[in-house]
Amino acid sequence: MVIPPWIINPYGDIEETNVIIQEELTELSTNEELKVQFKNGYQQFWLQNNIPVTYPVLWNIARKFLISFPSSYLLERGFSAVTNLLTKKKTDWTSLAEEI
Repeated sequence: MVIPPWIINPYGDIEETNVIIQEELTELSTNEELKVQFKNGYQQFWLQNNIPVTYPVLWNIARKFLISFPSSYLLERGFSAVTNLLTKKKTDWTSLAEEI
């Protein structure tokens, strides 16, 4: 998955081919109130209540990337938990066999 650079840093270089995205990014980059909020991180920045209303095109793209990370994180965490359980059981059985 390739994240557009403007999602991580909406105040950076604007090299989008879509004119509508360029317009909203330009508008966003001149909003000084939002620039202050960006210091809290890009996730918190995009999750502000006024972003979907003020910048609907950017929000529709950014939300897909913001949603995909927590869900893949939870999936990875679940796989890790199962792997740890299986590894622990294998280790327990191995040490039990060594004791016998």
